[in-house]
Amino acid sequence: MRWTVAVLAVVAALIVALALELRDDAPVGPPRPATPGAARDHRDADTPAALAEPRRRADLAPCPSAASAPGPASADSALHGVVVECAADGRPVAVAEALAGRPAVLNLWAYWCGPCRAELPAMAEYQRRVGPGVQVVTVHQDENETAGLRQLAELGVQLPTLQDGARRIAAALQVPNVMPATVVMTADGSVAQILPRPFASAEEIAAAVGELV
Repeated sequence: MRWTVAVLAVVAALIVALALELRDDAPVGPPRPATPGAARDHRDADTPAALAEPRRRADLAPCPSAASAPGPASADSALHGVVVECAADGRPVAVAEALAGRPAVLNLWAYWCGPCRAELPAMAEYQRRVGPGVQVVTVHQDENETAGLRQLAELGVQLPTLQDGARRIAAALQVPNVMPATVVMTADGSVAQILPRPFASAEEIAAAVGELV
């Protein structure tokens, strides 16, 4: 009996030692981000009924659509096949088709991002100045859709907004994992430039976008 207890004690000690060694060999650093497909576009709590009031308060402009696009989408567009929700009403938006035919500026942000909050009014002012020849669309990249709508309402920013908690657009366009980030797209749906930095004013945005649109 004593021998059995001794053997079990040795085995237990070896198991503990092995576990500690494996733990020490594990890589140290931040957890790897989930792939876009593993995330969700919005929380379970963000039902159409729950979103009705935040949507009313935000009073966002309608999202662009294939029906309103001035031209056909290119089959070579990186956004071909990407479908997300319009934050204004929950309708699906086929992004490549919706943006086809005119230059577009996509502003990728999340409600918890401080620099994003400071930049959104500048994006709205840039759209006002540049006019309808360029389509400015914000892309909310967090599944908490209610918080995103409340943020826009507080800021008084009514730009068309896509709800993309799964970050499908960023993945398709290979945008660096930083926010805010701005993507300038040409009328044929190709990416003219990716600008992974915040802007403080409409003037800064115009200077950076410049002749790209």
